[in-house]
Amino acid sequence: MQKNVIEYLIRTVSLHPDKIAVHDMGTEITFNQLYMAACRIASRITSYNIKNTPIGVYIPKGYKAIQAFAGINMSGNFYVPLDTKSPDTRILSIVNVLDSSLIITDREHYEKIYSIYHKTIIVIEDILDDMYDIHSVDMELSTQIDADPVYSIFTSGSTGIPKGVVISHRGVIDYIDWAVETFKIDSTATIGNQAPFYFDNSTLDIYLMYATGATLNIIPEENFIFPTKLIDYLNDNKISFVFWVPFVLINVANFKIFDIKLPLYLKDVFFAGEVMPNKHLNYWRKHLPQCRYVNLYGPTEITVDCTYYIVGRAFSDDESLPIGFACKNSDVLILVDGKREAVVNEQGELCVRGTSLALGYYNDEEKTRQAFVQNPLNTHYPETIYCTGDIVYRNELSEIIYVGRKDSQIKHNGYRIELGEIETAILSNHIVDNCCVIYNFTQKKIVLFYQSNEELNMAEFRKFILTHIPKYMMPSEYHRIESIKQNNNGKIDRLFYSKQVNG
Repeated sequence: MQKNVIEYLIRTVSLHPDKIAVHDMGTEITFNQLYMAACRIASRITSYNIKNTPIGVYIPKGYKAIQAFAGINMSGNFYVPLDTKSPDTRILSIVNVLDSSLIITDREHYEKIYSIYHKTIIVIEDILDDMYDIHSVDMELSTQIDADPVYSIFTSGSTGIPKGVVISHRGVIDYIDWAVETFKIDSTATIGNQAPFYFDNSTLDIYLMYATGATLNIIPEENFIFPTKLIDYLNDNKISFVFWVPFVLINVANFKIFDIKLPLYLKDVFFAGEVMPNKHLNYWRKHLPQCRYVNLYGPTEITVDCTYYIVGRAFSDDESLPIGFACKNSDVLILVDGKREAVVNEQGELCVRGTSLALGYYNDEEKTRQAFVQNPLNTHYPETIYCTGDIVYRNELSEIIYVGRKDSQIKHNGYRIELGEIETAILSNHIVDNCCVIYNFTQKKIVLFYQSNEELNMAEFRKFILTHIPKYMMPSEYHRIESIKQNNNGKIDRLFYSKQVNG
């Protein structure tokens, strides 16, 4: 019985000790080197006599951060990725929530983190040549259980204070075992990482590498700005597997890069984080029909993903792509008014039960109690579910279809409207490359920000859109922009546009 994610690494080291584990900006480390670095880091941490304690990792995305994650888990503690590009105020907010006595950083960022954090700071380069006590490390591993935390990722909080979602080893183990079993990923894969390590999509990249012996290639961020460079990088590094946010796939499709060059080694294209428009996915499917396309869905509170859909049939540009079916050992409930299960084609809130659920929010009992609630369908014993705030329904094929956010459902002129439904309709128009729909609550207007090479011909646009949505859902204000703004996770920065509209 596996209890800890480090057991993946130990098993892979025994099978592939000299295989490249991580490729990072020209630097490569083997699985054995990763394991040895983790042992040294763990040995240093155990000297502080802490257990199941959050340890911040203030290191840019790269192999050193992965070494720190592994060492922290090996020591019986859990890691918290801290974005070195975040404002000091946000880092300070997270550190205050953690109330941790220890942070790991690198030499380059020591002065910066020291200026806002005055407890113990370990500089990773200073301990990678240390001797280590393998007996104490083994003792820590032997006493851990799968309900212990593996990491905490901080998401935005409604009060302005970030929330630390705490994920258990069992949650990650269930997720990775399901992925390996379902998709047959093995040591021949080369994973092209896009997700920041403070974004939970990176969990699949990191732990598939641990579990299978695949090589994790950390793609330099600048390549995602220039799609031609991105395809060149994929080819130069023989990337076969990617798990990206849809924004990246949309950008590639908008530039029509595959008309010029193709990724020659790509086999698996996974995506999650927001809605993937079929218009853009169809461009990928047309030019790379040999690839397997998988739509994954899940909030951070559910160990990355709880549903998946292997794209296996044709979809028109204006159809919604299903988020599919529940992952193994997860159960999806679609609740109407929080009281009963929805019937076929009836919309409700997607809720989840199972061991994939987060342990809660770190140091925030009240928010944990509000978000993780008793299953209303079970009154006989304690059973926690997480209600996502996402509105979905099951179609006649039992596929789950994503409609939109509960908090993006507006009441306009007496009608209940999903802003996401308007975006799906607009994106099926070939003039618009990308878009974001916002509601102006003061002026009671639906506002469209759209990315396009040309201004919309409003007569033609209205005629087209009204074949997809009713007149009362039509935007009444339009803003053409050069490119849709992204947030740090690579998603559409809806908060930015909402502030422009609502102040």
